[in-house]
Amino acid sequence: MSNPWARWLAVHDTALFQMSRKAGWDAFVNAAPRPDFPTLTLAEMADLSPEEAEDYGEARVVWNTNPPTVRTQQLVSAYQVIDEVMASNRRDADKLRGSVVIDAEPYLGKTTIATRYARDFHRRIYRRYGHTTAEGNQRLPVAFVPLNEGITLKGLNQKLLEFYGHPAARRGSRTELTALAIDCVASCDTRLIVIDELHFVDFAGRHGTEVSNHLKGLANELPVTFIYVGVGLRERRFFDEGLHGDQAVLAQTSRRATRCPVVPFSTSTDAGARAWATLLATLEPHYKLARARPGMLTDHADLLHKRTQGRIGSLATLLERACARAITTGTEVLDADVLSSVRIDNAAEHLSQST
Repeated sequence: MSNPWARWLAVHDTALFQMSRKAGWDAFVNAAPRPDFPTLTLAEMADLSPEEAEDYGEARVVWNTNPPTVRTQQLVSAYQVIDEVMASNRRDADKLRGSVVIDAEPYLGKTTIATRYARDFHRRIYRRYGHTTAEGNQRLPVAFVPLNEGITLKGLNQKLLEFYGHPAARRGSRTELTALAIDCVASCDTRLIVIDELHFVDFAGRHGTEVSNHLKGLANELPVTFIYVGVGLRERRFFDEGLHGDQAVLAQTSRRATRCPVVPFSTSTDAGARAWATLLATLEPHYKLARARPGMLTDHADLLHKRTQGRIGSLATLLERACARAITTGTEVLDADVLSSVRIDNAAEHLSQST
């Protein structure tokens, strides 16, 4: 490869690891930050060959679409809650551990909070104890298990076994799969299990009740802490285990689990407006555009908030698509026209037009 952008892409293009499998999760945990590269001026870009210009543009799209995780107040607050609950992870195995429930509306960074916390925890355990257990097994401090619609007790066990790569994940009865899952967790010295997309469970239905009871059973039997992630879990009666009225007070989950809400950015107060502006100022230097300038985002703080309603997921989508348009059109800057015209998720578009 003769040009530097093709060489950069050959090594640092879009990562395709599958975090629901141990190999993919391990790749996510051990991935190094992408190395930076210079942002060319318009004159320098004009001197590139057609192939170099194409590869440079592609490298910028990959870079712009993968900004760093910003330590927002929402992330800091969530980490504090998780840290406090994770203190129970130091309990001896005969004592029950608590669990964290990251419960919020869509596009507020719930999964990002959970996976980044879990990655940091995974790295700390590797540093302290190494990659191999005392019995010679692969150490996997964290298991990441995303659920799908209509998940059943057996399906949950299968997904957990698939994470560990167990060959019997698709065979065996519910009881056998449960035993295998427990053995995998224990053998790999897993200490934290992240269950994502928990809102796919219907806790008022039979399968939902079975899944809820199974999760409690795993928490009783395994020396691990659970982080549950989902949308509207309180409203879906996760904490009440689908029970109603006087029966709801008997729900163990409500006593064992600590809810960790995540809220959008609000600019209705001075403190909120400052936090939003700080987020934009932190993101601003990341984007590689030939005509980028200080204030490129902060000058349009109100516009960006109106378009995204302060939801960090919608903001990320808007900025990555705006950068792509600025590159393809030759605008090479994020101005009001680009930020106003690029289309993003349907919910953000609808709400921005109704306000």
